[in-house]
Amino acid sequence: MEKNIIGKLAEDYPQLYLNPDTDSQEEYRRVVLRGEEPERKSLEHYTGDPYDRLENADTPAGPVRVATLGSRQDFELVVRGLMAAKSGPLADVPESQGAAMMKLFNWPRIHAHVAAYPEEEQAEEFKRFTAVKENYIDILVVLSRGPYSHVDAVPGAAGEKWLALSDTIRRWHELTHAVCRRLYPEDVHAVRDELIADAVGLYAAFGRFDPETEKLFLGIRDGRYTGGRLGNYAEVTDELTGAVCRALDRIRELIDERPPEDPFDLIPRLMEQKYSL
Repeated sequence: MEKNIIGKLAEDYPQLYLNPDTDSQEEYRRVVLRGEEPERKSLEHYTGDPYDRLENADTPAGPVRVATLGSRQDFELVVRGLMAAKSGPLADVPESQGAAMMKLFNWPRIHAHVAAYPEEEQAEEFKRFTAVKENYIDILVVLSRGPYSHVDAVPGAAGEKWLALSDTIRRWHELTHAVCRRLYPEDVHAVRDELIADAVGLYAAFGRFDPETEKLFLGIRDGRYTGGRLGNYAEVTDELTGAVCRALDRIRELIDERPPEDPFDLIPRLMEQKYSL
């Protein structure tokens, strides 16, 4: 099967030619950190899927590249491969994780830029070009296809309807992370950022924010944590669970007070709040 989308990504991120099931972290580091070419270029470890697509999404922080992969296996291989230099190729991708937002070196862009200069100037131009991270660091969002947060259905939505809504939530969630990292690079709080990204995603999908639906995603039932996505971001205690529930009620109040025309408009309003998480 032709793997057009993953092949296009591999042109910019050649570590995807490596296979995280067989290649070592050191091999990934040579490609990612040193800009070396992979010894062989193969995409045979991917299956490809008719649902695969690649787009540039417009956001308040500029365009963001978004890849959607219809095969769960391909999604996990791509995420593991793109993160292998840092986390190791055997790092697990939890079932509840259906998307990833990553900052990536684009070595082909660096090489192409430097090659346009005379050989005697290339070393100096390499230093000048790579001194500005925006010249070679990309933000890439990778999305999978499937029920959001590994939740089979939510009130009022199941089957194909829920899959379509899941796509919307997942896309807006990750784009919110991309916007926040560009506009608020020093303001990072793992749990709060997840709540805000889910709020934007849920509003984009449903036109409202329901804290009870969000609790399904996080693994909170009847005010208690029973296992779910919240545990991906922090050690879950009763205190944290209570604080999350209060934060979700506050987010609903803020949205109901002034529903936005564009889901992205929620980001600055929700980011400026204090949630005591």
